[in-house]
Amino acid sequence: MKVTFGCLVVSAGICGLLSFVLLATSLGTEYWYIIEMNHVNTSDLEDMSSHSGLWSINEGGMTQADSIDSFTADNSRYSETELHMLYMHRAIVVLLPLSLVLLLFGGICGLVSSLARSPMLLAGTASYFFICSLLTLCGVSLYIFYSHQALEETERQVGPEGLAHIHTSFGWSLGLAWLSYSLELLAGVLLLSAARMAKLQHSSPTVA
Repeated sequence: MKVTFGCLVVSAGICGLLSFVLLATSLGTEYWYIIEMNHVNTSDLEDMSSHSGLWSINEGGMTQADSIDSFTADNSRYSETELHMLYMHRAIVVLLPLSLVLLLFGGICGLVSSLARSPMLLAGTASYFFICSLLTLCGVSLYIFYSHQALEETERQVGPEGLAHIHTSFGWSLGLAWLSYSLELLAGVLLLSAARMAKLQHSSPTVA
């Protein structure tokens, strides 16, 4: 089955749209990081189970919307290690929303370049999607590193015994961000293929 120019640009558009929806859903949900309490022989301990997003933490079904606000935090209250983590969190909450905004403009550029069948515009839009995917990758990777650092700092403060009954894991919100990253890459590859096909059609008008 021969792949047509229309098939490539439509597929790229679908990938771009899905990546935007997945990243927006990821940013708007609170299942990036999950803390679960092992209740076996811990009935006398406070339930520390929670799940968190980039800006809020949900503990016991109650969302604390202002519990993660690295921009309004008083830097003088934190140690050097905590400040380093604070700066990482600031970078995360800038990179990922920025990638989301750029994806929106990327979709508009993709539509225009597809209608124009311009190899240069299509290649430029593909590069634009690669930049978006890089921002998403940096944000997600930094979040994973930030979470590991936070766990290590907590363990340093309370000791291994304090975390003996705590299980931590990454949630489905982070998984959606990874899927968005993959679709951004795929959209870029498809647009590059469409650019090559458009270039061949322009240089050989008789090619179907």
